[in-house]
Amino acid sequence: MSTGSGRFIVLEGIDGSGTTTQASRLAASLREAGHAVVSTREPSDGPIGVVLRQALKRRLVGLSDRVLALLFAADRLDHLASVVEPALAEGKVVISDRYVLSSMAYQGMRMPLAWVEALNAAARPADLTLYLDVDARTAARRRHGRGGSEELFDADEVQRAVARAYGRVVRKHARSQRVVRVDGRATADEVAKEILATVRTVLQRRGRK
Repeated sequence: MSTGSGRFIVLEGIDGSGTTTQASRLAASLREAGHAVVSTREPSDGPIGVVLRQALKRRLVGLSDRVLALLFAADRLDHLASVVEPALAEGKVVISDRYVLSSMAYQGMRMPLAWVEALNAAARPADLTLYLDVDARTAARRRHGRGGSEELFDADEVQRAVARAYGRVVRKHARSQRVVRVDGRATADEVAKEILATVRTVLQRRGRK
């Protein structure tokens, strides 16, 4: 668990699963309940994360799968050192839209998974990982509905492969990343309610220590 009194909560899922929406809703609910919350994301807003976002939006091309995996791992360690760990040490709840399992799913489907795992071995485990479980067809409908330019991994066939990869890494790392599956096919309100109930249980355990 955390070295400080804070808690590190992560939302994971394929593109279109609702991680960004639900991370925002969870942060708002916890703040309303009086918790000090830090909302963050990966790729981060740090210098390496900015490069990665350019690559994901296809504004920076030519980076190999190996280089992308290295950059994601480097951004993660920088993110932990600059944002996550200081906030946890102050007793805050940190909510991150994506974390280690994203690298294992996205980069692990194109590179040896053991190598991607080794790159991320120094990254602290989450106190709770909420995996929004959505089938590829539902996620594709949501992505198409929100519009915008297609990003690097947005193609439907790629997301089907990502969904399979997520299934494998979630099963493998369910204990180490403290994964709880959430039915992401439900309405946004229903998903938010289930997530909040799960998170409250984790925070109550902290309060009893």
